[in-house]
Amino acid sequence: MVSSSHSFNIQDSVDVIKSSLHLSPASAAVDRVVKWNCPNHSCYILNVDGSCLGSPQRADFGGLLRNNAGLFISDFSGHIVHSDDILLAELHAIHTGLQMVSNLNIADFVCQSDSLHCVSLINGPTMEYHVYATLIQDIKDLVQLRNTPILHTLREGNRCADFLAKLEASMDSALSNQATPPDDLLPLLRDDSWGTFFPRG
Repeated sequence: MVSSSHSFNIQDSVDVIKSSLHLSPASAAVDRVVKWNCPNHSCYILNVDGSCLGSPQRADFGGLLRNNAGLFISDFSGHIVHSDDILLAELHAIHTGLQMVSNLNIADFVCQSDSLHCVSLINGPTMEYHVYATLIQDIKDLVQLRNTPILHTLREGNRCADFLAKLEASMDSALSNQATPPDDLLPLLRDDSWGTFFPRG
């Protein structure tokens, strides 16, 4: 039989454990919200994305450049022939976007991708035996040339690039650039420029 003092000690231990695991209202889980250009970069912002859609699946990519107020500068989209590799699509998006900005002679910009894997590959040490080692090194060279930060963004803050990557799923061009945005992209651009928040899925 457990004595009353032992029962008290057990209950006290349980209460301590519970209190240590209890989250305060400030740290309790809450719905996260995301917006474009967070945390408010003052330079140009390049957003890029890759996509694998269709049956059979195909690898596509896209992206766009805007100033920090959301003003559209240029965009691109493309299709990788005979590939359904999402990693390759994401890397191509970054590489193509960096080349586009370089051709525009814009130096002060950041590149945002919602692929944490790609961002880690580019910002991490050189991996000589990676299947895409050459492409990754080409990206690293472009990054070093202009000292461009490659940053991770949540997909809710990358909606315009996602739209452009998926847009190519209905086309077959290896690469296309537009100086004006597609009409269906305009509402997304407007939401971003207004600083609209979207719930994190």
